[in-house]
Amino acid sequence: MIAWLIALPAVVAAFILTHRALRRRGRAVLRVITVMNLLLLAGAVALVAVALTDTPAAASGTQTAVASSGSNTAALIGAAIAVAGASIGAAIAVAYTGAAALAALSERPELFGRAVVVVGLAEGIAIYGLVVAILLIGKA
Repeated sequence: MIAWLIALPAVVAAFILTHRALRRRGRAVLRVITVMNLLLLAGAVALVAVALTDTPAAASGTQTAVASSGSNTAALIGAAIAVAGASIGAAIAVAYTGAAALAALSERPELFGRAVVVVGLAEGIAIYGLVVAILLIGKA
């Protein structure tokens, strides 16, 4: 956990530099942004590697609990990714279907039932992500 807190200022600085570079135009700016993105990707991979291999101090009698905590961490990170990805996907789907449903309802109000079903189907994506996260947490 401490690795994330140490790396946070570096991530913020890289974000600010990339944001400032995006305000300018030119081929050199594209190269700078590409290099910054690659550095952020390498840093994120290094942080995940450190976070997954970081083991807390423990007494000699609890070595089995410490050894199994790595798989628990991976399962919890996978559950978080499942929920985040499904929620973002559901938000995008609801944004488009909700806008289309409102447009259709403004012309033909009798389509309310169908519009609610379509928006509800888009919201089901988030529920699938939550189910996968619950299964992963149950395995941890």
